[in-house]
Amino acid sequence: MGLEDRQALARDIHVAQAAGARLVLACEIVGIALRTLQRWKGVDGTIRPDDRPLVVRAPPGHALSEAERAQVLAVANAPRFAAVPPARIVPMLADEGVYLASESTFSRVLKAHGQSAHRGRAKAPKPRRPPTTHIATEARQVWCWDMTYLPAQVLGRWFHLYLILDLYSCKIVGWEVHDSDHADHAAHLVRRTALAEGIAVLSRKPVLHGDNGSTLKATTVLSMLNWLGVKPSYSRPRVSDDNAYAESLFRTAKYRPEFPTKGFADLDAARASASSFAHWHNVDDRHSGIHYVSPAQRHAGEDHAILAARHALYVTARELNSARWSGKTRNWAPVGPVTLNPERDCVIKSHPENSFIQPLAA
Repeated sequence: MGLEDRQALARDIHVAQAAGARLVLACEIVGIALRTLQRWKGVDGTIRPDDRPLVVRAPPGHALSEAERAQVLAVANAPRFAAVPPARIVPMLADEGVYLASESTFSRVLKAHGQSAHRGRAKAPKPRRPPTTHIATEARQVWCWDMTYLPAQVLGRWFHLYLILDLYSCKIVGWEVHDSDHADHAAHLVRRTALAEGIAVLSRKPVLHGDNGSTLKATTVLSMLNWLGVKPSYSRPRVSDDNAYAESLFRTAKYRPEFPTKGFADLDAARASASSFAHWHNVDDRHSGIHYVSPAQRHAGEDHAILAARHALYVTARELNSARWSGKTRNWAPVGPVTLNPERDCVIKSHPENSFIQPLAA
């Protein structure tokens, strides 16, 4: 409230008091306390302005020094972190045994230097209603697959990317790019992925979830799934979000900086791009949904040791400067079961934790 507003309120209260109103009630009507009015008045009885914004306060003792802030900014602007958000920078540094600051501190420093603007062509995500339920408690239990179109430089021509994703680890376990959409391509991909993942030695075969596309429901594909022992699962008719993991992965691929906006020159270029993306996604990227480890690490069961090392590093960093930590360290516990399209909470709660453990067949 400015000085003129204070003077106007004090004048109205004085007029009301002179007319016989009680001072406390007059202050309540204008929305202030009597103690507030008394604090506004100086020794000479005049109304004083608010001096709190002009007070020079000393910085907190646990605040980052200028050298530390410069180091945080330099790391965030390093070539390998130039296109990486703070939520991924901090875990990647933690894997190297380095802790500079928290994710929020990185964000504050970047914002102070005007480097926190949204980048990329992606629109803000919109909430979607989740339907059917599949639960994966370890790798090779639930797979998601789909096909997407990759544009060619020739108008009206498309390449077709077939992709299989492991629900538990988020790893791309199989992919192929072809110049036509045919059920034989899908059947070949399923067979090759099953051989690569060693499905034959598992007593409980995985569930393969896909949409209602004619290619994925063709007799050739169903026969191959039956021969492999893989159970098919399909989205509901006329619903576009029952295969969210695969759709989200396609979106990530098409918004990568190296994805050509004018299309691929030929089939070899499309396959090379898909191979590069699969390697980046499986090995180099750190996923927030699995506590910023790579899908390959989680698929191989290495995430437990990595997350334990991060936790130990955070505990050590907190002990060195406890004033910078307002509570417990960040939760680096391994992520548990992963649910595809949770339909009802009661379905998940009633699901036995160990019912999907994959024992090896005798």
